[in-house]
Amino acid sequence: MRKLLFVILASLTVGTNAIAQTLDERIPIRGLAIAAPTPQDVKPFIRFIEEELVPAKLNLLILRVDWGYAYESHPELRDQNPLSKADVDKLVAVCRKHGIRLVPQVNLLGHQSWAKETNALLRVYPEFDETPSVKTEDYTGWPNPQGLYCKSYCPLHPDVHKVIFDIVDEICDAFQTDAFHAGMDEVFYIGEKECPRCKGRDRAELYAGEVRAIHDHLALSGRQLMIWGDRLLDGRTTGLGEWEASYNETWRAIDMIPKDILICDWHYGRADLTGVYFALKGLPVVSCGYHNPETSVQQVKDMVKFRTQTSSETKQYLQGYVHTIWSGANAFLKGYYDNEKGGSDAKALKGVLSYMKELAKE
Repeated sequence: MRKLLFVILASLTVGTNAIAQTLDERIPIRGLAIAAPTPQDVKPFIRFIEEELVPAKLNLLILRVDWGYAYESHPELRDQNPLSKADVDKLVAVCRKHGIRLVPQVNLLGHQSWAKETNALLRVYPEFDETPSVKTEDYTGWPNPQGLYCKSYCPLHPDVHKVIFDIVDEICDAFQTDAFHAGMDEVFYIGEKECPRCKGRDRAELYAGEVRAIHDHLALSGRQLMIWGDRLLDGRTTGLGEWEASYNETWRAIDMIPKDILICDWHYGRADLTGVYFALKGLPVVSCGYHNPETSVQQVKDMVKFRTQTSSETKQYLQGYVHTIWSGANAFLKGYYDNEKGGSDAKALKGVLSYMKELAKE
């Protein structure tokens, strides 16, 4: 009898381990979000994909393109030294070869400026500016009397979507992708009093309306929308503050947006557990870390743990982890391959990739 009991228990253990050994079951999405390389850096970036991301079995790569592509639909919006279609084709080919889902990102709504520089959209089309009286050249750091961090475009301007949807369609076609990342994070300017279209309107409804507009446009081509999750979290109730979450009431938009949008839930100082909140709202979610090695690995561990300790109905929304890098691709790779010069962001990514490899072995 004791021998029979031992055999039964051993078989159950083997069965459990067999399930755990399926990496896609443990953590379905394993990704990296980083700036797209410049044309000169495409070759070393491809080497990075094949030597670092592939062995760790990453299956999602989000490239922050913004205005760094040679757009044909709106050549006036090209930054200097943009990627060509041929450059993108090389990135598409290597990702397709290794089963990596390649997704472009263009920051929409917010992040239309940085420090004293206004980005291409509002430089070329200043009529789209939500706060034209605020001049980026007067930026003095944060905080400042005008509340300037990054500019936003007006989501209700009658011509803004004609332009941005051309850009979205072109970059998605170039990347031959089934998804698009719209950013939508850290939106501080929305529903401002000086905007004749937005003043007095509910900011949550304005934010949700823009999310829906982008989502519905992508859906026409069968593409999925991805956004950062901070504007959908209540910064006061959670204690997360106005950067990782919202102080301007956009958080109520979480109940006003389509349920097939992938939420990228970023937290960089602590492994906050807000991914569960998004999942309980019926939204697919990935956790996102950055420059803290311990926090980043903990976020991966938490996601794996969440998926083992919840119902199948909730588990389907807890989809994985996407690591983020916020420097240029070339500068980051130089530090990544130079152990003496590599910063905490390089160490964090190395830690995550190492842990992913261990997960794949278990």
